[in-house]
Amino acid sequence: MKVNKKPTGLYKLTSDDVKEACKVAGRAFADDPVMVFTYPDEKERNQKAQYGFNMIYIYGIKYGLTYAISENLEGITVWLPSDMVYPSIWTMMRNGGFYTMRKIGLKLKVIKKSMAIFKYQEERHRALVPFDHWYFQNIAIEPEEQGKGNGSLLISTMLKTIESDGLPVFVETNTEKAASIYQKHGFEILEYTIIPETDVPLWCMLRKPR
Repeated sequence: MKVNKKPTGLYKLTSDDVKEACKVAGRAFADDPVMVFTYPDEKERNQKAQYGFNMIYIYGIKYGLTYAISENLEGITVWLPSDMVYPSIWTMMRNGGFYTMRKIGLKLKVIKKSMAIFKYQEERHRALVPFDHWYFQNIAIEPEEQGKGNGSLLISTMLKTIESDGLPVFVETNTEKAASIYQKHGFEILEYTIIPETDVPLWCMLRKPR
């Protein structure tokens, strides 16, 4: 799959945007079930949740399609081709992981919680879509910009950008609200479950090629 596609009207993120993009994502996901489970303390969550997105954006810029509404970063999204979905731990460490670890600290409890969730989600991803596809990895909308159609604009523009590949698109989410939004864009629920040993829900969804 080619990742040199250019969505019409969107802003392509660069490495210079990563720091601010992480701040937007940290605010957007402040009450996300994964974040609440990983950082039960609200103060700690507000301080540290943003740094986990550092790897997502750096990797996405290099190997996928990582775009925003505009240079103001009102909303940001990351899409990956399936042959780039499962990087090694070492690859992720080289793409922002070391910085992330320095910022969040080496708290074994936090690392164990987050790794358990990501490991399970990866297992379900591999099992449910063992074929070529696009992975709609992440979307983050600045809280004050939510409810203005920014999320739908990003999703619909990206879907239009990749539709010529004729491939399905996989997405997972941990909120019913997001699952409902994705359904409006043609995604169907493949599986719903609660991630083992957590209280975090997981919707795995697929949009078939049109």
